[in-house]
Amino acid sequence: MTTLTITAKGQITLRRELLQFLGIAPGQQVEVNKLANGVLALQAVAPHGLEAFAGCLPPPNKALSLEEINTIIANGWAGQT
Repeated sequence: MTTLTITAKGQITLRRELLQFLGIAPGQQVEVNKLANGVLALQAVAPHGLEAFAGCLPPPNKALSLEEINTIIANGWAGQT
């Protein structure tokens, strides 16, 4: 069990081990639910929109030149795959 200290402003800081356990990264939001007997449940808010998409694809094997990218785009518009 981890003990946290409340600051004069009424804030707490979660230790790194707790953040890692919850899968929370800096800047991410958390949701707190009030349960019975003064218990709080804390969970990470699932990213949505562009945040959820960013980083979901593996990095490419090699970087493409602008010429290669333009060729791919032109072929796509022409209906060629």
